[in-house]
Amino acid sequence: MPSLIRHFRSLPLVDVLMGTAVIVLGTVEALTVAESYGAAQNPQFWWLGQAVVTGLLVAHRRRFPVAVFILMLLAQYAWHRQGNEGCPVWQLASLLIVFHTLGANLPLKPGVSWAVTGILIFDSGAVDHRPLPLEEVIFLTVLFGAAYLTGLAMRGYQVRAQRMAERAARLELERERRAAEAVAAERTRIARELHDVVAHSVSMMVMQAGVLRRSMGGDNTILSGIEQTGREAVEELRIMLGALRMPQDEALPQPGLDMVENLITTVGASGPRVRLAVEGDPVRLPPGLDLSAYRIVQEALTNAVKYAGDAEARITIGYRDDVVELQIVDNGTAGRAAAGTGTGLSTGNGLIGMRERAELFGGSIESGPLAEGGFRVHARLPISQGVTMSERA
Repeated sequence: MPSLIRHFRSLPLVDVLMGTAVIVLGTVEALTVAESYGAAQNPQFWWLGQAVVTGLLVAHRRRFPVAVFILMLLAQYAWHRQGNEGCPVWQLASLLIVFHTLGANLPLKPGVSWAVTGILIFDSGAVDHRPLPLEEVIFLTVLFGAAYLTGLAMRGYQVRAQRMAERAARLELERERRAAEAVAAERTRIARELHDVVAHSVSMMVMQAGVLRRSMGGDNTILSGIEQTGREAVEELRIMLGALRMPQDEALPQPGLDMVENLITTVGASGPRVRLAVEGDPVRLPPGLDLSAYRIVQEALTNAVKYAGDAEARITIGYRDDVVELQIVDNGTAGRAAAGTGTGLSTGNGLIGMRERAELFGGSIESGPLAEGGFRVHARLPISQGVTMSERA
């Protein structure tokens, strides 16, 4: 019984309701007006079984349109072979529905073939076991032909609507692609102009200040400050230009290493047990460097969740004098065939992306399996300008 219920739930609701309506209508006619269709008396209980069968066929009309059509013709043949002359409303309605289904659910050529075959079978009297008068032949031809044409018109409308929806989706994707390309091109142009104009000018200022300082004996603190500030500005500008070449969404406010604990909480519910250790005095990193460090930890932790199974993972963030070190180690062994090649990351570009982020800031990254089992990712990111947390305003 549960499987039967699931089967009917898988059918379109409209078809189930139509099948139910046919059964109800057939039951009412069998109990009340059977005599008007040539029956000997009211009620005709055996009609109930045929009404149920017809209703079930109607409910499956879209899933098996040709099979339902053939079975309906056979049911009509059996009906008239039993001596019934008239066709009750519920049978006529069911025939119109299946002719409509041929037009709505079959391609043009097979649909026309089956519809014409059905009309010829009825017009020839093969179903009724009697020659039909011309006016009845015309009536049946127009009636069943119109039912088929309404289905064909509906199919045409649905095909056009689907094509229009697909075309609209393609146009929308194309519009978004062109907009993204335009934004990327503009960001690249801005980065190029900043590099060609601003970075070059600042570099010339630094060089001239250095020449002047050395010509004055090399001990001028003001000129030394100008040189140092200029070098830091060039470094920040280089980082900013690299960020401009990153995907657009990373230009929005992004997390940093201070959000690693939240990342662990999110992953810990379904992933390995994760421990976090912070060594040294935390410093405020430049936004681009802070984001890249966070992304490296995120990618490596995702790798551990994917390949390490239920193992433990340990994240170590070390703040040194001029570098921040990131180390993510797990002791898992499951799925290490892929990881052992050095590419066992959450995406095919995971290791490449982490390396590019590290190299953007002059850093490096190492990754690979451990001899005792597990996997290790170790990144070193130079800190050009760092402010300790205690020095924040």
